[in-house]
Amino acid sequence: MSHPLLERAPEIAHALLSFYARHKRPLPWRQTKDPYRIWVSEIMLQQTQVQTVLPYYERFLERFPTLHALAHAPLDDVLKAWEGLGYYARARHLHQAAQLLLREHQGQIPPDKETLLRLPGVGRYTAGAILSIAFGQDEPALDANARRVLSRLFAVRQDPRKPSTEKLLEDLCRGLIPRGRAGEFNQALMDLGSTICLPQRPKCLLCPLSAFCEARRRGVQDELPLAAPKRPKPHYEVAVGVIWKGDRVFIARRPDRGLLGGLWEFPGGKRQQDEPLEQTLVREIAEETGMRVGRPRPLTVVEHAYSHFSVTLHVFECEHVAHQPKLKRPWRWVKLDELRQFAFPAANQRILEVLNSQKRQRSRAIS
Repeated sequence: MSHPLLERAPEIAHALLSFYARHKRPLPWRQTKDPYRIWVSEIMLQQTQVQTVLPYYERFLERFPTLHALAHAPLDDVLKAWEGLGYYARARHLHQAAQLLLREHQGQIPPDKETLLRLPGVGRYTAGAILSIAFGQDEPALDANARRVLSRLFAVRQDPRKPSTEKLLEDLCRGLIPRGRAGEFNQALMDLGSTICLPQRPKCLLCPLSAFCEARRRGVQDELPLAAPKRPKPHYEVAVGVIWKGDRVFIARRPDRGLLGGLWEFPGGKRQQDEPLEQTLVREIAEETGMRVGRPRPLTVVEHAYSHFSVTLHVFECEHVAHQPKLKRPWRWVKLDELRQFAFPAANQRILEVLNSQKRQRSRAIS
């Protein structure tokens, strides 16, 4: 890869690594070379901020301290430990990959890029992070922060999410990495992007690479990296039923594949045009579970945004009237106190909060 700035690679690397030595964040996954712990941290950090990840990382490793422990754990336990962190496909893929590594690699994470890329949930960035940080290989690892830094440093005017641009940035990064120090270099790029080379209003006066930065020299640092045009997110109205049968409520487990796969939920579905919400509730529960319910009573309304759409959940309590559940996926009738044993999506967590609040109010009224 040829670029005029690469002739100054030793200077750039020295400036960046000096910045990192002075300002690196004391994160727990930086205190280890254990490939398993580094892998867990990198999966958790995908699309999630460091401060959010920190308590989950500690608790997850207390529960699953080794790859063997994770591989042998039931998926429900893994999802429960992940509950609230979001993007649950990451937890499912982590669990699947641990089982595959136990089965095919004696429970070891191999220092081989092609093997890592075949693991569920491991892409080019995660493979590069594991290889450089845990195994000391001179591989680039470009997260969104690192891509932003490199796009500005080299004034790359292509969309960094395109595969061709990603390869270009990887090649440029590889040309900068000082031999044997890729782990530090990659983490220094990430730290620079998260603290100085910010998406809006980068702090160029504080940047250790400002003297080398092509975007700053041209005055286009606020324009790079190029952003894809935002598409409007669809919004859905959904009716959800908390179905009572005596002192128990009905929950069902979502299919393992797809959005929120493997989590438990209260049943329901999308409203059709101007359909009355109570009618939506009865229809969707009948279609989804085969049960007939009655006496729907409004419980709460939950607004929730996912990455590509948003929903308004209109939640009703109702009574089981007739027919046994007919689902091809697991379901349960459980007492309110037992719900905490199951992993629920964030939107359903808010329903649980309302139900528990009602229970506490009833207890106080009785006492």
